[in-house]
Order: sequence, then structure tokens, then C-alpha cells
Amino acid sequence: MAPTSAAERTSRIPNFFRMSIAERITALHERGLLNEDDVRALAQGEHTLPLRVADKMIENVVGVFGLPLGFALNFLINGRDYVVPLVVEEPSIVAGLSGAARMARLSGGYEASSTDPILIGQVQAVDIDDPKQAMQNLLAHKDEILNLANSLHPKMVARGGGAQDVEVHLHHAPEDGRDMVVLHLLVDTRNAMGANLVNSMCEGIASLVETITGGKVFLRILSNLTDRAISRAQVRIPTKNLEGKGFSGKAVRDGIILANDLATVDPYRAATHNKGIMNGIDAIAIATGNDWRAVEAAAHAYAARSGRYRALTRWYKNDAGDLVGEIEVPMKVGTVGGALETNQSVRINHRLLGSPNAPDLAAIMAAVGLAQNFAALRALSTDGIQQNHMTLHARSVASTAGVPEALFDAVVDSLVESGEIKVWKAKEIARTLSRRHIEPTAAERSSACGKVILLGEHAVVYGRPALAVPIPLAVEASVRKGGGDGIDLVIPRWGLEQKIRDAESGGLSGVLFSILQQLGIATEDMTIEVIPHIPRAMGLGGSAANAVAILRALEHTFSLGLTDAKINELAFQCETAAHGTPSGIDNTIATYGIPLRYQRIDDEPRFEEITERGEVPLVIGITGKESLTATTVANVRRAWESHQSRYDGIFDQIGQLTEAAVEALKTGHLNELGELMNLCQGYLNALQLSTPELEELIHIARRHGALGAKLTGGGGGGSMVALCPDNQQAVAGAMRQAGYQTVILGDAG
Repeated sequence: MAPTSAAERTSRIPNFFRMSIAERITALHERGLLNEDDVRALAQGEHTLPLRVADKMIENVVGVFGLPLGFALNFLINGRDYVVPLVVEEPSIVAGLSGAARMARLSGGYEASSTDPILIGQVQAVDIDDPKQAMQNLLAHKDEILNLANSLHPKMVARGGGAQDVEVHLHHAPEDGRDMVVLHLLVDTRNAMGANLVNSMCEGIASLVETITGGKVFLRILSNLTDRAISRAQVRIPTKNLEGKGFSGKAVRDGIILANDLATVDPYRAATHNKGIMNGIDAIAIATGNDWRAVEAAAHAYAARSGRYRALTRWYKNDAGDLVGEIEVPMKVGTVGGALETNQSVRINHRLLGSPNAPDLAAIMAAVGLAQNFAALRALSTDGIQQNHMTLHARSVASTAGVPEALFDAVVDSLVESGEIKVWKAKEIARTLSRRHIEPTAAERSSACGKVILLGEHAVVYGRPALAVPIPLAVEASVRKGGGDGIDLVIPRWGLEQKIRDAESGGLSGVLFSILQQLGIATEDMTIEVIPHIPRAMGLGGSAANAVAILRALEHTFSLGLTDAKINELAFQCETAAHGTPSGIDNTIATYGIPLRYQRIDDEPRFEEITERGEVPLVIGITGKESLTATTVANVRRAWESHQSRYDGIFDQIGQLTEAAVEALKTGHLNELGELMNLCQGYLNALQLSTPELEELIHIARRHGALGAKLTGGGGGGSMVALCPDNQQAVAGAMRQAGYQTVILGDAG
């Protein structure tokens, strides 16, 4: 497979799963993956198999049975991007493959290869007086047998294929009692699946085999154990890339290896293990018009070739500690003839893959099988595979229930949380949320800002300054009196609906109840609705903005006389409960909504409003990986407690950079500000706060001309910020092209 440049084709399509079907088709067309005819056929449903064509394919046709056609993104195989078509009805497969491929591409993607597409035909001869002599005679007449077989299909020979070799085997029939000489005809079928071709060759040489052996030919048919057409794939994943969901990379790596070890020695586990592999391989086999039953048979027979059924994959750690996965599987597929000629969907899918030849398609399928195996083993090693299945099943149920788009994600989350993933339950939740979600007018809403720390995160916890700018209208909230049923907190976009009952309940509910007690309204009946416009746990000050917006909404409804200073104080209490030892900058900028130099001196917050010279043109890149601020703050705290002087030196350096950045912002020296941001990122990286996703975003921003780029907030995931006075759209577009969300602030035009 010859690699092509990313500019020609890319399998990275940001937020593909959130798009409508029409938007997905358009996105594929814009990237050159679908042509105009494909777009029209998909958009108008013309690609589905016509009934009149189906009636000519099999007997007794009464209709056409439909299955979902989806595309797995992010695949990088042998240096080339692939969007992989999949026909499958089981939830989690498409999403699991896309996620596995995205992780693999961070370390170079998959390497895959295939041998020549050899198919074996078997000719069984019995009633032979001297079987061993007959075997020798067949080998002695090999050229004659091959010439006869190839004369039956001269076009295949002209294409470089045809019968290549002959093998002979001797078996004893356990029931019949006779000896059997079985000739194997090895045929290179090139890009054809080749079943009919090989069968006709076996038929054609049957009489010659009878003459040579002096026996009688009985069976003459292909074998689906295609162990002469082998596909292999390999992937390497650094341990650091496996971190997430509360698990260390090493724990995930070792869990995957241990799970594979069980499938290597236990056939009961191996059957499920290999079924998972075939979830991916079968889905692309069907999508490309191949005989998935033959592919299945070959794989399972090959898994038992040692006399004991075992895993088709191997996972191990290399000398560097990276996780390495390998798969070896028989894969005899075709890219011409058969369903490809009659089914327009199949033709579209082959073009989507770049019209590969048969060995290349087989290699792609091996990589897909390895990716699907990784997705399953990673889920088993972390949250458990059921959680992923439940989420996708819940989406299907919510769709069946006709849940409105505005409530869809909230209903899905509530279904999973309830454990009752039923259509009636989805309808019940949607009705409840619809009653709660009475959209207030803009005048009834209160708002708060998010924040972007330009410099100084973490060091600010230890008394050094930080420089931050606001994200306007990050969160809105409203409070409605009455209802007669206590206090309800509703965040539809997060699927959150809960009663605020007591301070002991923990989490947001407990913190909020404590605040309501302080304000003397904990016994009032009310509904608090929060409308977040920035993603949670992304280092953008979302939790502080929630608190401030709620407090302002309470002030609006109950006329509590809350000043900005009091709101800031109460929001800091919320931040302390959520994050342990927060700096105070999030709640301050959420409250005042202005660029700030912030510093705590003698445990008192001191902030200075910064009047910048012109707007600061920023692009925020969002990884989608949650940043647990409490965790990263605690990790830095432990390191500081172990080596205070060492870490104080780092914090001093960050503080000096921040002071210089304040002056650069005031005077409009953006080149200097960008350089200071880059230097600060080096210190934050030394504090082990960066991640592969953050580094990728930072690299993208700098490569596309950002003056400076660094993580922002707690790190460990979350977001980064880039200073882009001349090229905001180009930087943001490149980030989105790589699959990340973006926010543009201070648009430079």
C-alpha cells in the first residue's frame, strides 16, 4: 500500500458522530473520500440493493434486509489514512474501532501485510490400490496437472495468477475405512475471491487425477482454510498513551497482556476473544461484498491449527515498556466480481478505501481485527466492556423512543445511570426533562465567565502570580421558585437531574446545599437549571462558572443582596470543596469577567485588572480527555512536599515568566507574550502535567503559525491555548481536522 499525503485523504473527521447523516456525507465528500455519484446515491438512498437485483442473487426472494452501514475513522495503516466501511448491527463496534485507531495513530498507526492470495482446491481420490505410489505419481505429473488447470482459466494466468503448485496428502476414513489420497491445488486468484474459479479447476482436473492414481475421484471443491493467504498486522502503543479513566498506563498495558494470555491457554476464553476480533473483520467483509462466513471459518480453523483452539492475537511489552499487539489470520478476500458488480453500496465502500487490491484489502482487514481486539481488551481492563455497550445501546433505545434532539444526550446518560435501558424508560425520562426544561428568556438568565490561564497555573497555588483572561458567557443559569417538592438541580446537557437534600450527600449537590443554608433559603422550593456552554473538566473554569452563575441566578430570584465580592467568596468555597486547594483564580475571573493578574499574598487574594492593548486573539484546543484538577493539584502538592526547594525554584521561574507576560499584554507585545507562553509550557511539562493529546494540539498550533502554545488549567488532559494574531482560523481548522474541538476568543478577523 503506497502512502499518500494527509492533504489528499484523511481519516480524522472532528465530531463525526455528532453530525447528521447529511453532514457526515458532506464531510467525507469534502475530503475526497466520496465522489459526486456516491454522495447522491447515499443521500437519496439509491445505494441500497434493489429488489429486482436481489431476486436474481438467491432463491425465493420476498424482500431486502437492511443493516446499518457506518464508517470507522482515524485509521493509519502503513502510513496511509483509511476510513473503514462497516456493516454491523451491534453497538460499540464502530465507536470502539475509531477510538482504537485514534490511539494507535499517535504512535504511527498500524503496520500490515499479506501474502499472495492463494486459495486451495481439494480433489479426493479413493479406491486406490497403492496410495503411496499414487501420491508419487501425482507429484511426478504436477506440471501436466497445472497446465490443464490453467488452460481452463487463461485470463487468470494472464493477470499473473492461476494454479501455482500441487501438494498431496494421505488420510484414512474413520467411518468408511478406506484410504484417501487428497490432492491440493494451490491457486493464486489475484483480486477475485476465487471460489467458483477453483471449484471449476478441481472439476476440470478430476479425470486426469483418476487416470494418474487409478482410483475414483469423489469430492472436488475449494477449502476455506486459507492458510496460504495470511495477513498480519502490528501496532505499538506507548504506555503513557494508555492512561485514562483513573487507570495508569502500566495497569492498562498489563491488564491487556493478562487478558490475552488467558485466551492463549484457555479455549473457552479464546472463543470470545476471537469472536471480538471477527466483530471488526466480519463487518468490513460484509461492507466490501466478501464472504464473511468463509473468512470466519478460516479464522477459527487457523486458531485451532496447533490442536488446541487459541487466540489469534499476541499482546506483549517490548524492551521500552510499550504495549505491542500482533495478529496473524488467514484472509482470502476479493475486490472484483461477485457482489461488487451487483451492489452499489459495495462499490461505494471500495472507492472509500481507495480501491485496494485483494492483498491490500486483506491487510486492512487484519489491522481492523487487531484494533477491535484492542478496543475490547482495553474496555475489559478498565471500566468493563458492559459500560460501553450500555451507552451505545442506550443511544439506540433513545432513538427508538423518539427522544427530541435537545434532550437526547441527557436521556442517554440518565438511561445508563438508571440501568433500565428500555424504550418506556427513555420516554419517561424525556417527559420529566421536558417538564423541567422550560427555556427562560435571556433576561431571566444569569451568566458567568470561564477562564483561560495564559501563564501561571499551579505556581499560583504557591503564592506566585497568574495571568488569565475570561471566556464570556461560559455558563448560564436560572432559578424558578415553587414546585412544592424541595430543591431540584437540572443540567440537561449533562443528563443531570437530582434533589438537593443535605450537605452530606457529597459532590455538587452537597456543596450547593451548604451554600443555600448560608443564604437562608435551603427550605425553599425551587428548580435550579444550569446551561453550560463550555465542556466540563477541560480546564476552562467550568465548575467555578457554574457556581457563580447559580449564585447570580439565586440573587436574581430571591433578592439576597449579594455583591460580586460575596459571590466570589461563596464560589471559592465551592471550588475548595471540589478541588481541595484551588488558587482562587477560577472563581475570581468567573465573577468579574475581566483579564486579571491574580496572586494570593498572606492567604488573601490580590487581583489587578489588566487593560490590554487590543483583544488577545486566542484559540483554545480541547482534548476531550477530562482534566481532574483535584488530582493534578494533589500530585503537584505531593511532589512539592517531597522536594520543596526544587519545586519552589520551578514556581519562581513560572512566576517571573508570568510577570513578564503581564507587561507584554499591557503593551501589546504579542510576539514576546507568545515566547513566554512557550517557555512556560516547558516548565508545566516538567511538572508532568502534559499529555499526548495536549502535545499534539500544541504542535499543531505552532506548526500553523501560533506565536505561543501551552496547556491551560490543571493539565492531565483538558485544554490548551494558542496565541494566534494572524491565523486563528487556520490554527483552529487544523485542530478540528485532527479531531479536536476549538473555541476562538478575541477574533482577529
